[in-house]
Amino acid sequence: MKAYVFPGQGAQFSGMGKDLYENNEAAKALFEQANEILGFRISDIMFGGSDDELKQTKVTQPAIFLHSVILAKTSPDFNPDMVAGHSLGEFSALVANGTLAFEDGLKLVYQRALAMQEACEINPSGMAAILGLEDEKVEEICAAIEGETVVPANYNCPGQLVISGSNKGIEIACEKMKEAGAKRALPLPVGGAFHSPLMEPAREKLQKAIESTVFHSPSCPVYQNVSTTGVSEVEEIKKNLISQLTAPVKWTQSVQQMVADGATEFIECGPGKVLQGLVKKIHREAEVSSI
Repeated sequence: MKAYVFPGQGAQFSGMGKDLYENNEAAKALFEQANEILGFRISDIMFGGSDDELKQTKVTQPAIFLHSVILAKTSPDFNPDMVAGHSLGEFSALVANGTLAFEDGLKLVYQRALAMQEACEINPSGMAAILGLEDEKVEEICAAIEGETVVPANYNCPGQLVISGSNKGIEIACEKMKEAGAKRALPLPVGGAFHSPLMEPAREKLQKAIESTVFHSPSCPVYQNVSTTGVSEVEEIKKNLISQLTAPVKWTQSVQQMVADGATEFIECGPGKVLQGLVKKIHREAEVSSI
C-alpha cells in the first residue's frame, strides 16, 4: 500500500516549484490562482526570494503547502491508499485526499500562519531538538520543570524529540536533558513555541476559520498528528485539525500505525527529503521515494 506524506515548516528552499511553474501549464495556473488569493506574488518569493524572506512564517507555510499540493495535483500517477502530513503538511494531505478544496486549504494555511506569527509575538518562546534520549525521559524532564511552559512537541523518530515552550523553559530543559545523557539539546531557529499551550491564541483563531470552511469526505484516510490513526470522518478530521496547534505532532506513532495498517511504500510529496529520512529511522524496511 502507498502512503503519501507531506512535509512541514523547515523544508523550504529558494527556487522551490520553479520547474513546475515553467514546465506544466496546470501547475502554472494553480500558482497564479494562489497569487490572486493571497494578494501578493508568493511564486516570485518561492522562485527567487532570499532565505530570510522564505523564513517568514506567513510566507513559509503557504509556500510549502503550494509546492506539496501542486506536485500532488499534477502528478499523473498520484493515487494514495493513505496520506499524512507533518504539522503544516497535514493541510497539504487534506487537499491531496479531497477533504479540502485547493483554495480553502490555501486560505486556512495562510490564516494559520498569520495567527501563529501573532501568537509568537504575544509570547516570546521557542523550540529545541533533543537527540539521543528516550521519549519517556524527555517527557519526564519537561513535566518536572516548574513555573515555565515546556512540553514535548514533535515526536519525529526514535531518539529525536523536539520540545517547545517559553524561552526560559527551553533553556532550563536543555541543560537538564544534557545532564540526563542527551547527545544534543539544540535550540531551533523558529519564531515560537509551536505545538504547545502557548499557541492557544492561534488555535482559537484557526478554530473559527476551520468551522466556517466546507470539508468533504476524503478519498482515503488521513493519519493525523493528534490521533495517529487513519481518519475518514469529517467532523473528527476537523476536531483533530483544531487541536493540532497546541498538541504534539506524533509522527513516529503515525508512521508506525500506517505500517501496521499495511503501508509498505512512503512517497514524500513536497520540498526536501526530511520525511523520507524520518520514515527510514522509524521503520527500516519501508520503501521511500519522492514525487
